[in-house]
Amino acid sequence: MGALDGKVAVITGGNRGIGRGIAEALTQDGARVVLTARSAAAAEQAAKEIGGDTVGVACDVRSFELVQRLFGEVERRTGGVDILVNNAGIGIFGSVVDLDPEDWRATIETNLNGVFYCCHEAIPQMKRRGGGYIFNISSLAGKNPMMNAAAYNASKFGLNGFSEALMMEVRYDEHPRLLP
Repeated sequence: MGALDGKVAVITGGNRGIGRGIAEALTQDGARVVLTARSAAAAEQAAKEIGGDTVGVACDVRSFELVQRLFGEVERRTGGVDILVNNAGIGIFGSVVDLDPEDWRATIETNLNGVFYCCHEAIPQMKRRGGGYIFNISSLAGKNPMMNAAAYNASKFGLNGFSEALMMEVRYDEHPRLLP
């Protein structure tokens, strides 16, 4: 019996790196894990390798419609989410003058908008289930500016501000809880 038996966790960007490690740990502790990657093949392969009650689903968090579909499917399959780990992120680096506007957009949409979309969809499910936890994975770049990293810095500074504001909104609720 794990401490998280019966709990459902959604981990964006859960197919590799930090997200993969979190998915493995939560699975080992008994959670039913839904991990995402932009590629269905990458998500499914990671879920298969992790084992347990882990499912891999394609979801590009830059798309509100895809995030809505993800959380709709999570609710249909499991009854809803208890733990949300917003881990999906990209870093595209270059000077402001040289950075392609599409790279700026992709960075902000992934690292900041995607977190908003996932929280927007997860919080009502968590409330219906009696509570939950949200973990937003940021970076030292959210506090320390770096040369040639304006897009990444902006996305992570924004993520930190979003996380603090969200915490103020939900901290006195019985649920969900936000852990930065």
